[in-house]
Amino acid sequence: MWSTPGTIVVGVDGSAASARVVRWAAAQAAAEHRPLTLVHAVKVLDGGGRDVLDSARELVVRWAPAAEVVEVLEIADASDLLLRTSEGAAMVVVGSRGRGPVRSALLGSVSLGLVRHATCPVVVVRPGNLGTVRNGVVVGVDAMPESRPVLEFAYRQASLRDLPLTVFHACGSVVAGALQTAYVAPMTAVERATEHRAVAEAVAGMTEKYPEVKVTTRVTDEVPADSLARLGERMNLVVVGAHQRGLLDRLLTGSVSAGVVEHATCPVAVVPV
Repeated sequence: MWSTPGTIVVGVDGSAASARVVRWAAAQAAAEHRPLTLVHAVKVLDGGGRDVLDSARELVVRWAPAAEVVEVLEIADASDLLLRTSEGAAMVVVGSRGRGPVRSALLGSVSLGLVRHATCPVVVVRPGNLGTVRNGVVVGVDAMPESRPVLEFAYRQASLRDLPLTVFHACGSVVAGALQTAYVAPMTAVERATEHRAVAEAVAGMTEKYPEVKVTTRVTDEVPADSLARLGERMNLVVVGAHQRGLLDRLLTGSVSAGVVEHATCPVAVVPV
């Protein structure tokens, strides 16, 4: 494949949203000392595609002048090209909207395909001011072994950015009530204590590996997607897990990840588990 192993792959399309994506990916490449692979899919090979990549490279030179840059331009479906290029990559970074008025958020074909099939973390850069002062990294975890790669990713990102980390465990579920209403079933004191212990055990090993990261744990009986999206309004990055087979109906499900990406106002990293 064209990309260098361990690269950060970024999808570009020449839009204003794409510039934000390149900026985020360039900063990430600089922080991790990784090469950056710019990917642009076209319907026909003409000068326009080359211009898009040239503009993206200029942005990288501005924001991460020392970064090694690889460019991929091909007649292909954007999702397929990004998936192929991301094989062996450290992560793939995409925007939440494509060129023009047509929305291509996580619920769209490109991002959804990446989250379902990519073997590396997928970062969706949401529209908004990336320079806004925020309060760190928040990671949504399930008290299950599958959460470890999600925690590992979040701790590493917090360490790279010298930011505090909030480990968030929401185990609320919506149940049917009277007159066809719905409400969140509250946890008992015993259930809450059990969940707190499970989260503490999950983060213990990570704290030893990343002692420099200031960590806060939070357990709630709120609905995961809603509460994580609200937390994201004050964060630099939200990290969630997505089970690629879609078998888990708790935090590590694509539905929660999709809900967070759709509503969060900051970049969201979706880590495959």
